[in-house]
Amino acid sequence: MQISTKFSIAVHLLTASKFFQGTNKITSNFLAQSIGSNPVIVRNIMLQLQKAGIIDVKRGPGGITLTRPLSQISFLDVYKAVETNSDESLFKFHENPNPNCPVGGNIHAALDGQLAQIQKNFEADLAKRNIQQVYDAIVAAQN
Repeated sequence: MQISTKFSIAVHLLTASKFFQGTNKITSNFLAQSIGSNPVIVRNIMLQLQKAGIIDVKRGPGGITLTRPLSQISFLDVYKAVETNSDESLFKFHENPNPNCPVGGNIHAALDGQLAQIQKNFEADLAKRNIQQVYDAIVAAQN
């Protein structure tokens, strides 16, 4: 399993939005320079975050604003917003285990519950972490 770069870009985008609010207009071009990415990629992620209700995007001179404090934006919120397959199981199961084989016929029963628990633990851990923690670490690094 691998989480795409969309997750870390989204965390960067949200953190930078707070860090530079009030001193810079927060646009996709501005954020793309900080992220080191193409503005189109940043805009696509911004749209996903907007659809999830995490940011508000104002066209023209407005830029983006956060809809709630960073402490109320969990990693799980971001993950669900930008990872297009986040509603699916983390683990893809091979499609045709041989039902006549003692392993193939029982692999789902033996493994499905364990994989579901791993996913549940992963999402619970993401829910415990928030963007404010990332912001605080960046501010601390400035001192």
